[in-house]
Amino acid sequence: MKAARDARSAAVVINAGSRRGAAHELTVDTMRKAGVPISAVHHVLSGADLAGTLDRVLADGHDLVVVGGGDGTVSYAAGRVAATNVVLGVLPLGTANDFARTLEIPNNLAEACASIAEGKVVDIDLGRANGEPFLNVASVGLSVAITEALSPRLKRHLGPLAYGVATLRAYAGHKAFRARLEFPEGDHEPLELENLLQVAVGNGRHYGGGNTVSPTAGIDDHTLDIYAILAGPLREHVSIARFLKDGSFIEHDRVHHLTSRRVRLVTDQPLPVNLDGEIATTTPTDFTIQRNAVHVVVPQSSNSALFDGPGAANWPPS
Repeated sequence: MKAARDARSAAVVINAGSRRGAAHELTVDTMRKAGVPISAVHHVLSGADLAGTLDRVLADGHDLVVVGGGDGTVSYAAGRVAATNVVLGVLPLGTANDFARTLEIPNNLAEACASIAEGKVVDIDLGRANGEPFLNVASVGLSVAITEALSPRLKRHLGPLAYGVATLRAYAGHKAFRARLEFPEGDHEPLELENLLQVAVGNGRHYGGGNTVSPTAGIDDHTLDIYAILAGPLREHVSIARFLKDGSFIEHDRVHHLTSRRVRLVTDQPLPVNLDGEIATTTPTDFTIQRNAVHVVVPQSSNSALFDGPGAANWPPS
């Protein structure tokens, strides 16, 4: 499959509850006109619906599954198609759409549809947190409170600006915590940290509505970026926030940054873990990377990833 229109059969799964989910009829029609062989369209409104729908779609043998929704929806779908020959297409219908930003998929839906029809197939890494999938970033601490403050109403009315409002609300009520980072690969000594604002583990490049994990982070580098931000005076966090967009905040003296293929996060009390905007597990958490796990369509101009995983020389399957 050199392009989506070369697929034998494509299914579209739309999260109708996502911020731009109401645009699904236009996007499906646009992709069909561009030559994508869509034979099934499904609309979901909940996580349970999404799981069951993806099971049916995969059982039906489609070799292309186009998923429309936010990062949480797409991450879950990526986990279901990982390590298969099914190709994932992405329609950025959420608020942040950081996965699409990482892959250089246009936020404009007409352009995103064209990218699916005419794009190329690459393979990307998938992060796992206690086995649960994430594409962008998994985190503990302030980000969990931000996620809880990001109500559907706030996202619907403010769009990406909702993240700033939610961050201010979450910061006001944040309680610092302690954590231990352990490295099963033996590439780093265990790290004991106190008075923490947040610990994050990045698989992709972007998160939080356009922030960058680190200047060198990528979704095809087979590496996790781990950073821990120490709590401190508000002026310190303001100085860190100034450098979130380009990832250079990792050089701040209140930030610890490491890279590894595996890390275990242990906290005094179990804490919830945010995976791409969804609270999906708790600490202690084992973070791993599934290399070249997901085949995904990206624009021809995208330099975000290659198709170089196991079996690449013999792909597409006959």
